[in-house]
Amino acid sequence: MITKSGLIINYTNEYKMIIITGSSKGIGKYLFEKYKEKGCEVLGTYNTTVVKNDKQVYKVDITSYSEVFFWIIGIKPLLNQITLINCAGINYNSFAHKLEIYEWEKVIKVNLLGTFAVINFLLPIMREQNYGRIINFSSVTAQIPTPGVSAYAASKAGLWGMTKSLVAENASKGITINNINLGYSNIGMGLELNPEFSEAVKSALPLNQFCPPEDIFNTVEYIINTPYLNGASIDLNGGLI
Repeated sequence: MITKSGLIINYTNEYKMIIITGSSKGIGKYLFEKYKEKGCEVLGTYNTTVVKNDKQVYKVDITSYSEVFFWIIGIKPLLNQITLINCAGINYNSFAHKLEIYEWEKVIKVNLLGTFAVINFLLPIMREQNYGRIINFSSVTAQIPTPGVSAYAASKAGLWGMTKSLVAENASKGITINNINLGYSNIGMGLELNPEFSEAVKSALPLNQFCPPEDIFNTVEYIINTPYLNGASIDLNGGLI
């Protein structure tokens, strides 16, 4: 489709390159394997969880701007029509009056600053190619009162404001930036809960179950294939309020 400004918007589902941060475990690993099964060109990153014997997955500490820079420089010849899916993230549980401030800061560095660093180094390539899809995983914890997760909630809420500003700067270049506000899933936070709390959360959900991985994949696909969706934060939480 060609807009009045002459910008070409790609409505096809033929992906050229998918990059997934945090692809060594959880949601990132699931999406990485799913897109490989589809025959897509996929590159991933890991940091503390080592991935062996896969040349498509790179060791990158996204809080290190130099590591991100040299990684992007190294893979730049492979990049065309990029979809970036930001799954890298950490958590730290503690009540605010008891927490270690440096552990709190570390969560912000990985989940917010690190996510932005990857976006920052890929945006020039996307703008040059007049195409880009950026999908960030935010969280239901930034929307509902949840004790002990102030760092995680702050980092995920920060993605919303960042996304709005980036959309205003890059939408004219065929780049969309959206967030998925994920609730509890069978491959994400749901696995980290103790059984008692897990059942309590399920009982608060209309479907009485956590999000199946397929619904996460389907939501990512919807975002990629809907160019008019931009600057949105989609609630994928099963009706949890």
